Amino acid sequence: MPEHTAASRLRLSGLCFLLQVLNILLFAVFVRYSPESSPGQCPLQLNCSQRNQDSGFQQPRFQDVHIQVLLSFGLLVAFLSRYGPGSAAISILIIAFAIQWAVLIQGFFYFFLNGKIYVGAQSMVSADYCTAAVLISIGAVLGRANPVQMLLLALLEVTLCTLNEYILLSLMGVSDSGRSLTVHTFGAYFGLMVSWVLYQPHKDKRKREERQDTGHQTDVFAVVGTIYLWIFWPSFTSATTVHDNAKNWAVLNTYFTLGASTVATFILSPVLYEESTPRMVQIQDATLAGMAVMGMPGEMLVTPFGALIAGFLVGLISPLGFRFFTPVLHSRLKIQDTCGVHNIHGLPGILGALLGTLLTLLATADTYGDRLELVFPLVAQGSRTVTDQALIQLGALPLTLLFATLGGCLTGEL
Repeated sequence: MPEHTAASRLRLSGLCFLLQVLNILLFAVFVRYSPESSPGQCPLQLNCSQRNQDSGFQQPRFQDVHIQVLLSFGLLVAFLSRYGPGSAAISILIIAFAIQWAVLIQGFFYFFLNGKIYVGAQSMVSADYCTAAVLISIGAVLGRANPVQMLLLALLEVTLCTLNEYILLSLMGVSDSGRSLTVHTFGAYFGLMVSWVLYQPHKDKRKREERQDTGHQTDVFAVVGTIYLWIFWPSFTSATTVHDNAKNWAVLNTYFTLGASTVATFILSPVLYEESTPRMVQIQDATLAGMAVMGMPGEMLVTPFGALIAGFLVGLISPLGFRFFTPVLHSRLKIQDTCGVHNIHGLPGILGALLGTLLTLLATADTYGDRLELVFPLVAQGSRTVTDQALIQLGALPLTLLFATLGGCLTGEL
C-alpha cells in the first residue's frame, strides 16, 4: 500500500509538471495581450466591440464570475464535511489548470488572429464558464475519481465543452447567455457518463453512509455556499451580455427565480423528508437549480411572474429528483451521482432550454424593441424567422446531450 500511495503521488506530480510546462510553452508561442483597452488599435477581425469589451466594463463581472467558480462551485463541489480539506485542494488544482487550458482552447476558437491568441477580460470570463462546467462534472464523480483522473477529465472536457459552445453560440446562433446548456446541462451529463463508466459497486455502501451525514458542519458549508450564490449568481447569468440595458433583465429574472425556488423547497421538503424545516443543503440545492433554469431564458422576455413560475417549478423538481430519480439512476442505470448534479444542474438546465425555446417565439420587434438586436441578432436583421430561431434553440438541446454523453463515455474509458 505505501508503494501504491507513493506511485500515485508521483503520477500526480508528474502529470502536473507536464501539463504546466505544456501550458507555458503554448502561452509563450500563442498568447498575447488583447488591444481591447485601445479601440483605435483593435483589429477589426477580433470584433472588439462585441467580444472584447473594455476591461473596465468587464472587470467587475469577471470578479463576480471568478468568485462564483472559486467559492460557490469549488466549495459546494468539495463537500468539505464529507471529504475533508483535501477535496477543496483538488478543486483548486482543477480550477487552476482548467482556466489556463480554457484560455488556450477557447482562444483558438474565438480570439485567434494572425497566429496569436489575444486575451482580455472577456476571454477570462469565458474560461471561468468552461471551468464551471468541469466542476459540475467533478461533482458527479467526487470521492471515486483520483486527482490524476480529474485532471485528465478537465483536459478533455474543456476541449469538448468549448467545441460544443462554439457550434451552438457561434455557428448555430443559439442564445444561451447564462449557459443553461453549455455549462449546466453539458457539465452534468458529461459527469454522469463518466460516473457510469467508473461505476464501483463495492463502494456503494460506504457512499450511502457518507450521504447520510447530516451533521452541523454540512449545514455550515451549505450556508456559506448559498450566501455566495445569492450574492454573485446574477452576475454569472449576465456576464456575457453586451450592454447594461440587456443585463438588467437577466439580473432581475435571476433574483425572482431564486426567491421562488427557495420558497418551493419549504413547501415540498417537509412532505418528502418528514422534517418541519428543510436542511440548509436542500435550500442550497434549490438555489443552484433556480439559477441553472434561468441561464438561457434570463435575458429573454420571461416577465417577473414568469421568472417566479420557473423558479417555483424547478424548486419542486430538485427535491423530487433527489427523492425519486437519484435512486433510479443508481439502481437501474448504475450511475453514482455523488453531489446530485443531475437534480441541481442537469434537469434544471434542460428545463431552462425548453423555456428559452418557448420564449423565443415571443421575440418580435414589438415585444423586445431594441433588445431584439442584442438577444437575437439574426432575427432582428431578418436573416432568420422567429420560428427558425426557436427550432434552432430546441435543436441545441439534443446536440449538447450528444456531445456530453459521448464525451463523458470517452473520457471515462480513457
